Amino acid sequence: MKIALLGCGEVGSCYGRAWTAAGHHIIGICELRDDEAMRARAASLNAALHAAPGPWLAEADIVVSAVYGHSASAVAQACLAFLRADAVYADFTTASAADMQAAAGAARARGLAFTDVAIMGAIALLAERTPLLCAGQGADQVIALAASGGAPARAIDGAPGDAVRLKLLRSIMTKGMESLAVECLVAANAMGLRASLYEVLSDIDRTPLTTFMDAFVRSHVDHAERRHAEVREARDQLHEAGLEPLVLDGVERLFARTARHLEAARAQGGVEVEDTVPARLAWLEQLARQR
Repeated sequence: MKIALLGCGEVGSCYGRAWTAAGHHIIGICELRDDEAMRARAASLNAALHAAPGPWLAEADIVVSAVYGHSASAVAQACLAFLRADAVYADFTTASAADMQAAAGAARARGLAFTDVAIMGAIALLAERTPLLCAGQGADQVIALAASGGAPARAIDGAPGDAVRLKLLRSIMTKGMESLAVECLVAANAMGLRASLYEVLSDIDRTPLTTFMDAFVRSHVDHAERRHAEVREARDQLHEAGLEPLVLDGVERLFARTARHLEAARAQGGVEVEDTVPARLAWLEQLARQR
């Protein structure tokens, strides 16, 4: 397969090496950098180095964009006019969903296949074996290319923009957990209780994460007021230990919002929300949308 790379930084060079090793041909690299290191990188992939999109892109079966997310839409629209009708444009960037949709719309207007490819992990850790999530036309070709280089990839039933949305939703969970882990373990360490904390958290290991999340959503509506008080007590404990509770402050605000709305609903005769995840999420979404 003939591949054009738009951008040859960490992502582009990682996949370029994997695909070259798998027997594919990198027909060209579009890069603003033209220094000795970039020229050497292009030479190692046996690829021509180009400063801008152009007719050279017509040779590619798949054009892979690995540029900065903020420039992804503009780069895509600058390239589309040069692609063959049977080529696939695969956007591996961190562009916003709106920018991904705009680029996909421009491709669709030209009758071209466009695939939103979300890299679901850290390239620095897993390199070309980082899982990929694909949405849009051309996903089958991109998945085949990814698999040839060793990347686990799968398609979702969605449009371009949905894969990057899922990546960012995952980030809410993982980065939130990371922040809470840092804040919690720093506090436990300062109090000399880290080993004991691991013991009292062991029950969480026995429950699948998604089951745990659903249980939180269902019980949040019933117990937000009591848990709000507990969060404030936990925050006070951090203050007493001389620690600054950055993440817990946000947690406290979320519980305060739910408790405030429950109190207001009770004053008007009470609140009845069916005890199901969809029903409770719908009610909580209303709170999140209010300003």
